[in-house]
Amino acid sequence: MFVEGLVSTIIPVYNRSFLLQEAVASVLAQTYRPLEIIIIDDGSTDETGRVADRLAEAHSEVRAIHRQNGGAGAARETGRLVARGEFIQYLDSDDLLLPTKFELQIAGLRRYDECAVAYGKTRFCVIGERPTDAPLKRTGERIETMFPSFLQLRWWSTSTALYKRATTDAAGPWTNLKNEEDWEYDCRIASLGVRLYYCDVFVSETRSHRGTHLSDGGNYPDKLRDRATAHKLILGHAMAAGISHETSEMRRFARELFLLSRQCGAAGLADEARELFELARRASGTERSRGIDFVLYRAGAQLLGWRAMGSLTCSLDQLRI
Repeated sequence: MFVEGLVSTIIPVYNRSFLLQEAVASVLAQTYRPLEIIIIDDGSTDETGRVADRLAEAHSEVRAIHRQNGGAGAARETGRLVARGEFIQYLDSDDLLLPTKFELQIAGLRRYDECAVAYGKTRFCVIGERPTDAPLKRTGERIETMFPSFLQLRWWSTSTALYKRATTDAAGPWTNLKNEEDWEYDCRIASLGVRLYYCDVFVSETRSHRGTHLSDGGNYPDKLRDRATAHKLILGHAMAAGISHETSEMRRFARELFLLSRQCGAAGLADEARELFELARRASGTERSRGIDFVLYRAGAQLLGWRAMGSLTCSLDQLRI
């Protein structure tokens, strides 16, 4: 049961105590109330867990939860399950919200009931440097729906969007993926056909730094496995939403599936390579799936094996760059 008007901000964190304090401060500085902040300490091995506890002791709006390390998606899910807000904000521990974000975005969501997610402009900056007023990716554009544009790329940051709780409930749980879990999650929300409310102001800052990220875990094959799973799910969301293979976004995604198939093959992930190849053909549509590139690649994979064919074509791709 949610609390009407309450905004729940979920912050997963791993070994990032100082930045966590800044992220929490940016939420407490919001001009909107009521709010709650749920810090999910994802098995930190430094003082971050103690800092989270101190923040909870110092501020009634803050609570800290400690869990075994499992990645950002799993940590966000831990927070989602205990959040009490009518609105949900996800925030990475190295990023910041700007003070009027909740006030402006909630006003828009209340005014336009058909909208389920609000977003605004996000700045990008390197920590220690002055941010510029250049919107990150496509956050400076007014876009009415998440699909089909989200099939081309996740064009906002985790801090950019504010979701209605009913929408996150309908989307269901975060996956345990450690790579591209955020893109898959937003594409799942996109498949619900939600409309967007746009605030033509800067609402958050995405900050780059050197250090450990929650998405850094795992070796290269593990990351490719996660990416393969995420891409498979994303294609399913797009097809459930009725995105045609004739759209430029689906054509681009089909090419990305084919590229990822080759990369998985080169890494020795034959099953993933084979599945992604077939998904690329499916995303391309009946006529395009019979193209000479697909025919020759399948023949080469059957003759040489998926690993050798992936290695060969990835090497050729590098020569073209």
